[in-house]
Amino acid sequence: MNANDKLLPSLATMADTVARMAFSADPRTGEVQLWVDTSASLFRLLTGLGIAAALTLLIGLVVGMLPVARAALAPVIDVVSMVPPLALLPILFITLGLGEVSKITLIVIGVMPVMVRDLAGRVLELPREQIVKAQTLGASSWQVAIRVVLPQALPRLITSFRLQLGPAWLFLIAAEAISAEAGLGYRIFLVRRFLAMDVIFPYVVWITFLAVVMSWGLERLRARAFPWVELGQ
Repeated sequence: MNANDKLLPSLATMADTVARMAFSADPRTGEVQLWVDTSASLFRLLTGLGIAAALTLLIGLVVGMLPVARAALAPVIDVVSMVPPLALLPILFITLGLGEVSKITLIVIGVMPVMVRDLAGRVLELPREQIVKAQTLGASSWQVAIRVVLPQALPRLITSFRLQLGPAWLFLIAAEAISAEAGLGYRIFLVRRFLAMDVIFPYVVWITFLAVVMSWGLERLRARAFPWVELGQ
């Protein structure tokens, strides 16, 4: 290793950079850079994932429960899931502008088809006897969806949500790298031209930490809310 090679910063240098970006306000704006970038990225990420989860729950239940809807929507979902989301990014920027809407839409388009297919598959796996018994007892289609299907679909939705965190971060960082004024991906691509590895490395570690914490939190939520899933019931 070349001792004079300054491409890889020392731990002390990275620590100083983290202290400056995480705990010191910018003299011009009065903002703490790391937290501004983090809040901007998390807003986009959580909004996109939240919209995707809500649409997944609605469409997944409909596709899984209703054969007519499955015949009409399943082929469309399969085709959309094959489209590379990042290839749509220029189209989204042109049609929706360079603001938050296009970035959030990219996340929704990127993760929702996979989540819908997974949730619909889970609904189809439910024993038919459960639905027949509920209908025999006089339950309407709405009651079957709410009381029989939904409680067993929600754990899978949380799992699918957790598994899509990685792709969602990828889509977010790609969108921020092209057009943003704040965000973790924006900052990484902004400083790369200066080879500022003392900024890039901590930001990558911070993104990884956030993803791990979110994944762990969702796993704990599923275990607490649906303990019977962990017992294999």
